[in-house]
Formats: sequence, C-alpha cells, structure tokens
Amino acid sequence: MNPPDQKLPKKRKLNDRNLPASILSDPQLSVDSVMYQDLLDMEKKLDWTIMRKKAEVQDALGRTASTTRTLRLFLSHTVSGQAWQSETSASSATDPPNFETGQGIPAWQLKIEGRLLELPNQRAKDRTPPRQFSTLIKSMVVELDRDPALHTDGNIVEWHQNPSHPILDGFTIRRTGDTPTKIRLILHLQQYPEQFRVLPELGNILGIKEESRAGAIQALWAYIKTHNLQDKVDRKRIHADAMLRPIFGSDVIPFNFLPDLVNRYLAPPNPVVIYYTVNPSAAPPERPAAWDIELKLEDVALKSKMQGVALQASRDDLRELTKLDDEIATLTQSLQSSVLKRQFLRSFAEDPSGFIQTWLASQSRDIESILGSGPSEGATIRREDLSRSEFFRMPWVEEAVAIWDGMRIANKVSG
Repeated sequence: MNPPDQKLPKKRKLNDRNLPASILSDPQLSVDSVMYQDLLDMEKKLDWTIMRKKAEVQDALGRTASTTRTLRLFLSHTVSGQAWQSETSASSATDPPNFETGQGIPAWQLKIEGRLLELPNQRAKDRTPPRQFSTLIKSMVVELDRDPALHTDGNIVEWHQNPSHPILDGFTIRRTGDTPTKIRLILHLQQYPEQFRVLPELGNILGIKEESRAGAIQALWAYIKTHNLQDKVDRKRIHADAMLRPIFGSDVIPFNFLPDLVNRYLAPPNPVVIYYTVNPSAAPPERPAAWDIELKLEDVALKSKMQGVALQASRDDLRELTKLDDEIATLTQSLQSSVLKRQFLRSFAEDPSGFIQTWLASQSRDIESILGSGPSEGATIRREDLSRSEFFRMPWVEEAVAIWDGMRIANKVSG
C-alpha cells in the first residue's frame, strides 16, 4: 500500500489511434483498416482547417470590420401664426399677438431627423439596437437664406459633436417669418473607418475617389503588385512607372515611404449638402422629404458572429471530444492485442513443435534481458553476441579483463 501522503500516479492515457502495420497488412482487415486510416486523414485535415479558420477569425477581430449602411434623412416643417391660418380660425383673428409666448406671431419650425435602414433578410437575433441620429454625424450646419437686417435671430445654426452633448434623434429649428426661406443643410458624416477624399493626382491612377487611409495604401500596393514595380532583388525598393513618377518624385522610393506618400494626397471628405425650402404661406406637406445617404459603420453584427465562432467550442464540447478520442484509442489498443493473440494462435495451429521451440528461445532471451544476466555474472555468452565487434567494446569488458588478469597473476604467485 502507498503511504497516505504519497499521491497515486496518474493513469497514462492512450493517445495513439493509428493502426499497426500488422493490421494494415492483414488481407482480411485491409478494407476496413484503409477506411479507418482515410477517416483519420480526413480528421487531420478538418482539424487543420478549423484551426486555420479560427486563426483567421482572431486576426480579423483585430482588424477593422466595416459595412456600408444607408442613413435615411427626413426633413419636414410646421408653421404657426400665419395669415392663412388666422383666416380659418375666427377666434385667432381677433386675438393680438403675444410677444412673450410667441402666440399669434408668424413662425415656422424645421425638423431634421435620421435613422439607419434595417438590413434586408436580417434575423431578429442579429439585430443591434438602433443608433441615434446625432451619433452618425460629426457636425451639422444649417444656412438660412434670409435678409439679416430683417431677421436678427440668426441665419446660421451649427452643431458639432461633443461627448458632453446629449444623444439626440433629431434637431428642431424655430424661426419667425411668413416668407418662403431657402435652407442649405451641410452634414459631415461620422464614418468608421474614417473616410478621406483622394486627390485626383493619385485617385485617377488608383481608380478611387473616397477611401480610408488603410484602403488607399492597399490600393496603391495592389497597383504596385499588378505592374511588377517591386524590385526583384531588394524587395524594400519600389520603382516608379510613368504614372507614379510624378507622385513619387523620383524613380525609386523605399517601401516604408508609401504611407507618408499616400497621406499627402488625402483630404477631408466632401460634406453632404441638401437643399430644402420652407414656404409658410402654404400648408406643409403631409409627409417629410427623405434622402438616402450611404456611410460606412463598424460591422457590430459580423464582429459578434466572429467572436461567437472563436468562442463557440465550449468546455462540454471539448470534454466530449476528448472522451471520444480516448475511447477510440482504447479500442485501437484492444484491436491490436486481439490481432496479436490471433497471430499467436494461428502460428501455433500451423506448426505446434516449431512454434514451441521458437517461443521458448524467445522467452529465454527475454528472461536474460529482464534479469540482466551476462558474462559478468557467469552466464553463457550467446554465439550471435560473439559475432558482433560492439560486444567487446561494452563498459564491463575492461573490468572483466582486469579481474581475469588479476586472478591469473594471483594463481601464479600461489603456485
């Protein structure tokens, strides 16, 4: 029995699931064994593919995942205190205007709203909470085409994104007046990754007008690879062709100069400009005017899917797979033992006398190896050992010769 403080050794797991050559070469088992080996090879390829895909997903999680969404912008207006409204209401026509509350003073309100359109064929569980309109724009400028001498309440309204500002679904601008007013709305979009306008000098070569900084660098690199402009010997040198020579400013530039070179030809993107007219002398339209604007946003749904793929293998699944692998390894070892028993009994049935002699000789050699019997202990030396020169270079030979020589000298002295 083991002492109480001594831990029992862990049971060694059988991880080898490959079939031995004795089973593969057996004609009666060749078909099934080949099928089994094919399954093992397929499993190795599948495991390698899964590991590669997981590595690609992990790599993609570290990169920018963006998608193109549609922002639908709504513009509408309402009017109050207008002459045509006073005519329809007899009580309002006799009431004097209240300059404190604005009651009875001709005025109008402009409402600016926006929302992202839902993706088509999107499952309910993949939908993310809708983003408010103010999180989709960097800044907004509303210009009113009115005479500043007559309207002193301001003809330019600006809004700039700030972390301290509340998140809004829309904006409302109220102004007094009863004359038609032209409105110019300027929007700077909040895109991910940040988009830039590629100047025509570089954009005409690469075929892009607006792109992210990384996208512009990738487009330039694709152009270099397509036209074989990378030096054949020194891969860090980029040659310029007739199109890129004005951009590079020389015939050859180092590879690490490409990002700085691209940055010179990137400019802030053009804003979205929308025109709208408010006509207080007529009833407002029943439905708001709408415009669709495309913008790039972070693909939250794709990122969550990739994270789910990377973390999909739960502990229970891994535990079940490990259990199945151990069962397969155990069955493989059992099959190998059964085949060895079968070969043993078949050899005995075919030639009992010769098999017994061969088996006894094998057992004798095994016993000598286990007991460590050899010439130093007075055992008989096998003839096959004497035929090998390595036998006489073993460590015990020098000691045995010294002992034998000492015994010989001692016998001479005593004689």
